[in-house]
Amino acid sequence: MQDTVNMAAESEFDEEEEPLFSDPEDFVEDIDDEELLEDVLRERPLEADGIDSVVVVDNVPQVGPERLEKLKNVIHKIFSKFGKITNEFYPDAAGTTKGYIFLEYLSPNQALEAVKNADGYKLDKQHTFRVNLFTDFDKYMNINDQWETPEKQPFKDFGNMRHWLEDADCRDQYSVIYESGERTAIFSNDPKEAILVEERARWTETYVRWSPKGTYLATFHQRGIALWGGEKFKQIQRFSHQGVSLIDFSPCERYVVTFSPLMDTKEDPQAIIIWDILTGQKKRGFHCESSAHWPIFKWSQDGKFFARMTQDTLSIYETPSMGLLDKKSLKISGIKDFSWSPGDNIIAFWVPEDKDIPARVTLMQFPSRLEIRVRNLFNVVDCKLHWQRQGDYLCVKVDRTPRGTQGVVTNFEIFRMREKQVPVDVVEMKESIIAFAWEPNGSKFAVLHGESPRINASFYHVKSNGKIELIKMFDKQQANSIFWSPQGQFMVLAGLRSMNGALAFVDTSDCTIMYIAEHYMASDVEWDPTGRYVVTSVSWWSHKVDNAYWLWTFQGRLLQKNNKDRFCQLLWRPRPPSLLSQEQIKAIKKDLKKYSKIFEQKDRLSQSKASKELVDKRHLMMEEYRQYKESAIQLYNQQRELRLQLRGGVDTDELDSNVEDWEEETIEFFISEEIISL
Repeated sequence: MQDTVNMAAESEFDEEEEPLFSDPEDFVEDIDDEELLEDVLRERPLEADGIDSVVVVDNVPQVGPERLEKLKNVIHKIFSKFGKITNEFYPDAAGTTKGYIFLEYLSPNQALEAVKNADGYKLDKQHTFRVNLFTDFDKYMNINDQWETPEKQPFKDFGNMRHWLEDADCRDQYSVIYESGERTAIFSNDPKEAILVEERARWTETYVRWSPKGTYLATFHQRGIALWGGEKFKQIQRFSHQGVSLIDFSPCERYVVTFSPLMDTKEDPQAIIIWDILTGQKKRGFHCESSAHWPIFKWSQDGKFFARMTQDTLSIYETPSMGLLDKKSLKISGIKDFSWSPGDNIIAFWVPEDKDIPARVTLMQFPSRLEIRVRNLFNVVDCKLHWQRQGDYLCVKVDRTPRGTQGVVTNFEIFRMREKQVPVDVVEMKESIIAFAWEPNGSKFAVLHGESPRINASFYHVKSNGKIELIKMFDKQQANSIFWSPQGQFMVLAGLRSMNGALAFVDTSDCTIMYIAEHYMASDVEWDPTGRYVVTSVSWWSHKVDNAYWLWTFQGRLLQKNNKDRFCQLLWRPRPPSLLSQEQIKAIKKDLKKYSKIFEQKDRLSQSKASKELVDKRHLMMEEYRQYKESAIQLYNQQRELRLQLRGGVDTDELDSNVEDWEEETIEFFISEEIISL
């Protein structure tokens, strides 16, 4: 019976019209995709998904089909060290690869490791890889036009470019690169704790460099060099030079020289470019086969000339024309090396022996090209030129093999540049020479000689009568480097790297060792410009553990241990030459005791954090009082008219000023009387 009813209902339904699901013509949908498919859209891939694991490798050899497989094997061997490569693409044109490739890794972290470790990898003499994340190209495209040097640039005021010299406590600045190059910071040096001035991520892609007078900080980028300066380290200038790896400044800071290992064309030299810093314009380009002896160009002390040595030729150029001096180069057969005097426009160069012609060292003055001294040398193996910082002396280190002997003897030929006809004195040493260095401001020099473990440190003095006197010799020193203080007198004898960072702090006024210390595996020593502090450091570039820099006084007292993750480089900011005359400097030194009490008081206050907080609190209270006083005086002056009205026009403000006209009057008051009974 139930089945009969159901069959009847289905029959009745079949006879009715089917339901209509279509929307009417005027219907408007008011539900959007975000609401309808929210859960699906939430998981949709982002535009950047997938490409953050891709790297772009530039400056790859351009090859045809017959060498493509070999190139792929080489590339895979190099880049598979950083992670699993899931995809690779070699763009080509007319059957030849274009010189850049795309590699996709399994994860973004692997791609980042490839950028950090393979960027700058030298495949051969002509190909040095430049590696970037593919996601960085949007950033580079946005600033692409900024690297193009405009024809003319409007003047911009960057403020006080030497503001750091006005620091009330005379604190010097230094740059620090750490986290394997990811972060760069500028600090103001303080004995208690360094003060952070500026810090930026990926400020540079390799390293940084200060200009000779400290005005500019140069950073390296794939597309060129950027210069920064001023109080907030704003970008001052940029120079477009693809793949730039080395730079050099002229001593006057007017010009900067950049070098790129990428190939240039014969028609348009691009390997070395000289730029005008103030205008940003390219002054001239040069070809360069090798940068093994950088800088290629050496500048005169005033920046008016720069010189370059090629085979049998010494070319002198003059600024600002950048043309050859007298339109011709000097033909010097066999020239091996040359160097400008730091104090005069004089070049020293040496030429080896040629059959019966002895080797010679020549001093030539420019622009006259006058030979002011020629020194003949015999049985010469090699020469090294060492100028004293003021150009008062030149030391030519001559390695010789005397006839009848098998060993090498070293002569130090000392040229006294400030004396008539430039006399020469000789110091002979039969031991191997490890290091030589002049005292920057003085007439002393130091020599490390001997063989480990018997390394000796000898100190010599060039006396006014022309004699060279041995002052002192320390034996059995653990040292392979000499670092003089910029102001002279003090030095650090350091045993870097293989000698485990042994340090000896020496006072050369009486040749005493003030302190002996050790910074294990130290790779670098850097004096501050004033000679008050010195930094020893272990760079991540040379040693992968214990990366840090330590701050010492010139006497060897350790002040700070600064551990930075993968610390790479520390550079002090140079100071420009003093504007004071020698007479003014002597007067300051003479009256130094008068100022020393102030300095000693400040030093005592800064010895503890509590004292520093107390001083800061007092300074704050004094500043608040000064502001209150100024506001009270201002209010007092504003109420002058009101006081005159209230006092019937009598200016009572002036009454206290006429002290001489006052009359003294004594007034006695009877207050009370007390009677005491006895």
